[in-house]
Amino acid sequence: MSAEGRRLAGRRILVVGAGMQASTDTDNPMGNGRAIAVAAAREGATVVCTDRDRDAVEATVGQIDDEGGRAEAVLGDVSEEAACLAMVAAAAAEPLHGVVLNVGIGLGRGLAGTSAEDWDLTNAVNLRSHFLVAREALPHLPEGGSIVFMSSVAGLQPGSRVPAYDASKAGLIGLCRHVAVEGARRGVRANVIAPGLIDTPLGRRASAGRPSRAVTPVPLGRQGTAWEVAAATVFLLSDEASYITGQVLAVDGGLSLI
Repeated sequence: MSAEGRRLAGRRILVVGAGMQASTDTDNPMGNGRAIAVAAAREGATVVCTDRDRDAVEATVGQIDDEGGRAEAVLGDVSEEAACLAMVAAAAAEPLHGVVLNVGIGLGRGLAGTSAEDWDLTNAVNLRSHFLVAREALPHLPEGGSIVFMSSVAGLQPGSRVPAYDASKAGLIGLCRHVAVEGARRGVRANVIAPGLIDTPLGRRASAGRPSRAVTPVPLGRQGTAWEVAAATVFLLSDEASYITGQVLAVDGGLSLI
């Protein structure tokens, strides 16, 4: 397909959390961040990939390069305000058209097993960084620009047993709605993806610590893939979603219905 025929042709997209946790599994499932970055590049975007892990982000850029796409790597830890600002500055060195905020962690277990430090760091990574990046990126985005926040079905209903994670993911929905209202004045959209049980290296690690996760009854009868999350994300970045803003799209096989 020619570049002109791709949905994100000519656009520059910042993907925060574009690396992937290393996996020893022989089938090597894809992580959401890398899948989103690769899928955006396949649709013609130049992708600015960020992560705190140099090897992980360079591997994502390498895969995009190998496929003939265009990508750049930016290192930074989103728990630090200065890093969030630097990521946006690097991405906006050339005209910026979209932002995906994929990074997230979950620390603690239950109320009694969650320290103040667990709470603060989880919210710094999962919520404060998204606020900082959105605040800095919004003035750079043109009419038709798009911001996609990566939440979780844990932000829609309890289930992770990690209160800091659940609260931060719910908070993203409130943040997105505010960004959508402010962004609408400039013609910029903001939406949320809420993945359910997705077969990623991080998801498998979570299942190892909580085996019941792997057998959760999903209405469609299976876990999702990172490519399915990426497809929804690319849609929201593209002009196909030009009249959609302030919405939550659950990519969960119906899990949030039960």
